[in-house]
Amino acid sequence: SQAGCSKGQSQGLGYQQGKIITFFHFLRQFLGFLLLCCPGFPAEQEEGTAALTEAELEQRVDILLSETDTLWMLDLPTSLVSTEAEEAGRVLERNKIYAEICNAKIGSEYFEDKMVQTISGAAKTKEVQCEAITMAEKGMMVTPWDLDNSLNASEAAQTEEPRAPAGKSSKPPSAEEHSQSAVPARSHGEKECSSEEILTSANLQQDLVVMERILMENIFQPKLALYRHIPVLIAEEDEDEEEKEEEKQEETLPDPKQSPAEGAGPRLEQLWSYSCDLTSGHSVSSMACNKVNPDLVAVGYREFVSQDQKKGLACCWSLKNPMWPERIFRCDHGVTAVDFSLGSPNLLAVGMANGCVAIYDVQSRADAALLDSSASLNKHKGPVWQLRWVEQDRGDKKETLMCISGDGRMTQWLIQQRLDCFDVMKIKRTESERKKSPGERERKSEGPISQQAAGMCFDFHPEDTDIFLAGTEEGHIHCCSCSGKEQILGTYRGHKGPVYKVAWNPCSTDTFLSCSADWSILLWQRDSHTPLLTFTSVTAFVHDIKWAPHSACIFAAVNERRVEIWDLSVSIFQPVLSCAASPEGNLSSLLFARNAECLLLGDSCGQVGVWQLHNLAVPSTPQVCARGAGMPARQFWELSVDTISTQYRKIP
Repeated sequence: SQAGCSKGQSQGLGYQQGKIITFFHFLRQFLGFLLLCCPGFPAEQEEGTAALTEAELEQRVDILLSETDTLWMLDLPTSLVSTEAEEAGRVLERNKIYAEICNAKIGSEYFEDKMVQTISGAAKTKEVQCEAITMAEKGMMVTPWDLDNSLNASEAAQTEEPRAPAGKSSKPPSAEEHSQSAVPARSHGEKECSSEEILTSANLQQDLVVMERILMENIFQPKLALYRHIPVLIAEEDEDEEEKEEEKQEETLPDPKQSPAEGAGPRLEQLWSYSCDLTSGHSVSSMACNKVNPDLVAVGYREFVSQDQKKGLACCWSLKNPMWPERIFRCDHGVTAVDFSLGSPNLLAVGMANGCVAIYDVQSRADAALLDSSASLNKHKGPVWQLRWVEQDRGDKKETLMCISGDGRMTQWLIQQRLDCFDVMKIKRTESERKKSPGERERKSEGPISQQAAGMCFDFHPEDTDIFLAGTEEGHIHCCSCSGKEQILGTYRGHKGPVYKVAWNPCSTDTFLSCSADWSILLWQRDSHTPLLTFTSVTAFVHDIKWAPHSACIFAAVNERRVEIWDLSVSIFQPVLSCAASPEGNLSSLLFARNAECLLLGDSCGQVGVWQLHNLAVPSTPQVCARGAGMPARQFWELSVDTISTQYRKIP
């Protein structure tokens, strides 16, 4: 047998040796051995001879058995060859051929697989000794700047080999000379390192972000604690001041002449505002909370000066730093709509005033968009007033991006290698139902400039994603279906100006709200084309409305001057809270916080104020559902109106 070993690793290659001993041959040898070892035993018994006597039978006969030589029918010695040897390839090829032959013999009548005796060779070990590795320990105090400068100095020394001057030996320097020359090289590198490189390094930027967040948490800790409903950390001096303020508040009694909105009822307290120099001078057009991380809020900004569209911004604000946004996306045109995806929470869809739609990745620090519709032939010709990620089926995380634009088109966008869309519906203009006076003559039908009406807003049904509402510039609200030949199921006429927002009730899904430029807010029931209730408090455009997340009777609205909180279970004639939340500019949008009892208000100065709601009784979801269960929506609202009207009749 041959054996080889390299670096302590070897692989056995070869055949197993087989040893076959025939049973009949062994029996024959054994019988012959008995005849040789027993001389007193007669080979052949003569006929007629007497049998053995009793003494002969009792005679002791010794039989000695000894092992005969082993007969080797097949001897294939095991061969071990190193994988690094020259003949390793040939041995592997022979083993492969042998394995193929064995596999081919399986199933043949001339081949039978049986057990054979195999002698395993003794294990062999091989020890290899190498030269001892010399180790040395050396330590010194260094800074990150020393490490960088030493690395740069070593790279420069490798690229430029110094030449030895004439008359001097070129022998390498000793360890002492090398340690002495390292200090001047490091100091020289420090001189070359400019302050600009230090300030622009990625590590310094990351450290500054961490320090900034720590400072923000220290500054805004009381406000953030109120937002989170956790105890506020107060020093002893602050506690004494708060006790004095509470004593003064107890001494001052509320004025009985104050209205319920200004008295001890519901009130708003401003915690902080998301604003910076970058957003100053821009108007907040839309806001959206992240579906997975509610602490992250996306805000769209636009600016109109002398009817010229300036560049817009899409910023992502976080509670970790209310004074500067986490992400800033600069757009060539004003941003009119933003929304986060639920299936991919890192994707932010942005609609612009020129009709373009872009998708950004908020996890990336890059300013460029992942996808852009500027190259699409089907892009919108008017401003994208609203966009939204809509789930296709409940429980399924597949989403589609829906948009409505001023060109009268409702589109669905396909997100592939590029953005492209197809029309879900084209909103056509409808004839007015104005009654003619008796003396008025019939006028000739004048063709409008455009056969399509500008779309302003939309909202999908909370339970059936096939049904949605679309508000138009004409003041009409269309109830539409995404499937079927008849896309428009019904039209609600009640507003005299453009419909800015529509919103389904999250608890009573047969009712919805709408606000318009005609200073009014209308409450609708799906089966009726006339409004159930009309809410008007001030003579100003109502820009935005939102239902409270867990209430069927509470909603908020913003007009140019004030924010209003309506509680229909208390009053249908006036809001329970009316507050001028933006003294510097006009309010433009609102949003209920998903993880706190707070309201986010955006204005025309680029500020997003975070206001906490106090003393507003918002019922839980089971109470709301139990209240409206078992009765139609119209009956539920009529019952509420009758109850409130009865309460007002009892007032003297």
